[in-house]
Amino acid sequence: MRHAVSLLILTALAAAQSVPPAIFTDPPADKAHPAKMTVVHIPTHGLLINGVVYSPSGAGPHPTIVICHGLPGNEKNLDLAQALRRAGWNAVTFNYRGSWGSPGNFRFAQNLEDARAVLAFLREPANVAALGIDTQRIVLAGHSMGGWVAAHTAAQDHGLIGAVLISASDMGRAGGRPPDRLLRNMADNLESLNGATAESMAAELRDNAAAFRLENAAAGLAQIPLLALTADDGLAPDATALVKAIEAKGGHQAAVKHFVTDHSFSDHRIALESEIITWLGGLLKQNQH
Repeated sequence: MRHAVSLLILTALAAAQSVPPAIFTDPPADKAHPAKMTVVHIPTHGLLINGVVYSPSGAGPHPTIVICHGLPGNEKNLDLAQALRRAGWNAVTFNYRGSWGSPGNFRFAQNLEDARAVLAFLREPANVAALGIDTQRIVLAGHSMGGWVAAHTAAQDHGLIGAVLISASDMGRAGGRPPDRLLRNMADNLESLNGATAESMAAELRDNAAAFRLENAAAGLAQIPLLALTADDGLAPDATALVKAIEAKGGHQAAVKHFVTDHSFSDHRIALESEIITWLGGLLKQNQH
């Protein structure tokens, strides 16, 4: 009996050791430099989209991660943003044009423009000073469609130190689905989107099926570390194909980890946060300055 109890305790301790303290421990308070949340309005193509910066305690500048939400973005990974802040990162979330109260009309191609606009905003000297941004240590992350946004954006932005894809959806491959299936899928993802219909969204994906392919980002992603997290949602082959394409372009810094869970990592949130925080910690060691 004692042996069994001891074994359970050791197992629990081993599991706890694999979870970064930022998952379950608040950082020490810093009265001079407290943690804070800042609402920002980010200029993109004549409009101001909504964003939030979760800043950690302590004197900056801090490494910064931008999290791109999916379609339509019901899962915004705010628990991940909070955990990343506790780990010492600025965590930035935003809403594309035409989504969740940001002005304008929703378009897939515009999401890529908006992600680039967010990165440009974070690099402006006034915002660097006000938000404590370490411009030499910025990572772009995205979930589902946001993973597609992150992949294509990171492939073109050579100032990032890494990218994280969470159940990335290949919007180019989606555009090649049978028309009736594609239309149903778009109709199921219209909430909180402005100026778009299932028909307009399906048409944009069909018209850009080749240009939107995830594998098109391979050459650019071969230049930076990439973490691709997959789930049992039917999208894992997209990430695997992307990593193979990256390797074919000479890249050797892409890692894939699979989780037995759903598209939103509903029962693996702590595991998701732990994997990302641990990977980012290794990334910071490679980019000390």
